[in-house]
Amino acid sequence: MALTSLIDCSQQMALSAPIGSSVPFYPSSALCPRRRPLLLVLRQPDCNRPLSLRVSSAISDSQNTNPNAVSKSLHVKPLESVRFDRLLTSSTEEEMGEGFFEAIEELERMVRDPSDVLGEMVERLSARELQLVLVYFAQEGRDSYCALEVFDWLRKENRVDAETMELMVSIACGWIERLIGGEHAPEDVMTLLNEMECVGLDPGFSMVEKVVSLYWDRGKKDEAIAFVKDVLKRGGIGGYKIEEGHEGERGGPVGYLVWKMMVKTALLSTFCMIISNHYINGLERQSYVLIFFSDFFQVDGDYLGAVKLVIEFKENGLKPEVYSYLIGLTALVKEQKEFSKALRKLKVSIKAGLINAPDAENLGNIEKYQSALIRNGILLSDWALQEGSSAISGVVHERLLALYSCAGFGREAEQQLWLMKLSGKEPDRELYDAVLAICASQKEASAVGRLLAGVEIMSAGLRKNTLSWLLRGYVKGGFYVDASETLIKMLNLGISPEYLDRAAVLQGLRKNIQESGNIEPYIKLCKHLSDKDLVGPCLLYLYLHKYKLWILKML
Repeated sequence: MALTSLIDCSQQMALSAPIGSSVPFYPSSALCPRRRPLLLVLRQPDCNRPLSLRVSSAISDSQNTNPNAVSKSLHVKPLESVRFDRLLTSSTEEEMGEGFFEAIEELERMVRDPSDVLGEMVERLSARELQLVLVYFAQEGRDSYCALEVFDWLRKENRVDAETMELMVSIACGWIERLIGGEHAPEDVMTLLNEMECVGLDPGFSMVEKVVSLYWDRGKKDEAIAFVKDVLKRGGIGGYKIEEGHEGERGGPVGYLVWKMMVKTALLSTFCMIISNHYINGLERQSYVLIFFSDFFQVDGDYLGAVKLVIEFKENGLKPEVYSYLIGLTALVKEQKEFSKALRKLKVSIKAGLINAPDAENLGNIEKYQSALIRNGILLSDWALQEGSSAISGVVHERLLALYSCAGFGREAEQQLWLMKLSGKEPDRELYDAVLAICASQKEASAVGRLLAGVEIMSAGLRKNTLSWLLRGYVKGGFYVDASETLIKMLNLGISPEYLDRAAVLQGLRKNIQESGNIEPYIKLCKHLSDKDLVGPCLLYLYLHKYKLWILKML
């Protein structure tokens, strides 16, 4: 093979190390025992066949036994490598000594241990030539085990500098990518990672992330899950060990896999199928709903799938790290947001007469789906609080608070708000106001009273925001009399309500007059608004059908 082909082949299979990772190596005493019988050969005998990984105890010495042939194959044309232009140039190619070619020949024959061959020839090989030996055996079709042995020898001889380490990491990443890109089982990747540790490389968690990412980006979801399961069963891989206890709060393989699932896959929510059993104007509701809700369910990832995966790992006894529970809770919040958004859109469409209201069966399905989201949230939060430290309890309650708020569960959201505060994580004022509005929309009087405690001593700006949220909550729930009382309270405190808030309350009170005939709240509010010059003259009229009488009054 031409030297240019050798370098370029290695260039294609070599990848940069994972971002932020620096792969250290350890002294010999820290490594696992060498296992010479284990031979990893990455070869592709036929261009039409996929790359295969062979694990064998056989050692072949039938390749390239002629040193002249080796020298000739390495000197066909000048080097043109981009990746390794610092490793060799055309001038260094001409300066390569016979020792390099003899070393390649002896290592190819596999008669003696690589360390013995290199030990005898160390004085005749330059640092560049030793790096080239690595590159030569790293290419496709060569004995990858020999490359690992060469690197192990370099490490023991203290000849591994930063450039050589970077080269070996890139070569190893290239091997991993080729295995994942082929038809290889995750066990083959595990074997390679363990071999990397044995020669002084520490794959670390960044390499686990890289493997999961490579699988996922190629659409190999099952293989990614199988790999993570294998890592958990082994308690780690290579230099990465699964941390026990609170250390798992910093992240791990399950959390990273769930995160990839949450952000990388677009989906239409299961909710689209919940109400798909009816017909609208001769068209199947299923088709209509899928089109109708498409804008709302083109979300970032498979949120519900991510949650189910965490639960599956836990229930199968694989002990996912605490961090994965937090990622699962985040996914639930995102799924709840999309679900609530779809419900609001559904209600608007029903009110506009675009679609019929769901029947009892589909309403039951909607309630079941909502209950499942809440149930999974409670399950994940319980696991996180049981297995995690007190440092994450505030984050857990914050996630539950967001989940309940998006679902419109006022009392539950208020409870999580206080638990979050008690855990030492002070909620933002906006969270208090949001929960206040939800409780007001459901007319939870006791919760509203607790959340309004101390409103009188707030600054003018915060007081206006809080009372505005309270007013809007009452309006959303249809409690217009309570909204008018809140508006009057704001006026008495010297706060000028927003125009849209005033208009919404007046419109709601007019609607109440039509239904109940009670005109007093409307007149009372108009008088207060008039006193503050926030409303012009009002003409009130009432028609009494019994007497066919109109009553007019100017305010």
